[in-house]
Amino acid sequence: MNIFAQFFGGGAGGGDPFSGIFDHGGSAGGFFMNGNGMDDMHGFGFPGAGGHGRRAGQRQDPTVQHELAVGLEDINKGCTKKMKITRKVLNPDGQSTRIEDKVLTINIKPGWKSGTKITFPKEGDQHPGRVPADIVFVIKDKLHPKFKRESQDIRYVHRISLKDALCGTTISVPTLDGSNYSLPLVDVVKPGTIKRLPHMGLPNPKNPSVRGDLIVEFDIQFPSTVNSTQKELIRNALS
Repeated sequence: MNIFAQFFGGGAGGGDPFSGIFDHGGSAGGFFMNGNGMDDMHGFGFPGAGGHGRRAGQRQDPTVQHELAVGLEDINKGCTKKMKITRKVLNPDGQSTRIEDKVLTINIKPGWKSGTKITFPKEGDQHPGRVPADIVFVIKDKLHPKFKRESQDIRYVHRISLKDALCGTTISVPTLDGSNYSLPLVDVVKPGTIKRLPHMGLPNPKNPSVRGDLIVEFDIQFPSTVNSTQKELIRNALS
């Protein structure tokens, strides 16, 4: 039985069954929306389900755990992820089962760290004589094309020419909220130079008003060739 065949409301990557999660209210290629605007997830495949208390002698099925990849923009502001599951539910006779749909909601809080766990107690398939398994989602930072997370700080690498590194310039630094920050470079930018923009990183999950920094790192681009005239000019300029 497939697990988490289709999702809506997230932003997961990779090739596992959680791939293709996208923002609630957004869209993602390759998904099939039903008339209610939800992605159907058939074959949920988790043993056990909620609604029945544990009886003496019953054992709970093993916890089912999966990663949930979340983008840094969503971690920055917080968001809601939703998914519709299709699972087995016991009938009143306690033996036969029926198929039932259910929507699980995950409220992602601003600043949540990779490794944060969200547990849905006893939300899998129901079976006679067994206590439902807990479903656990583990937050994972989704790879970002511009930023790398370092706890509550985020790091951005800016490519800069050797001329600008030596002579100075003003660069445009992207931020998580979609705006750009103008950063003047007056001093010589050396290999290993970083600029720290305070309070422009991710919020602290325990105190969202406190933010990390945006760290700007530089990738200095050297020319592939320098002719004799240029070499002489450089020697004279740096002597």
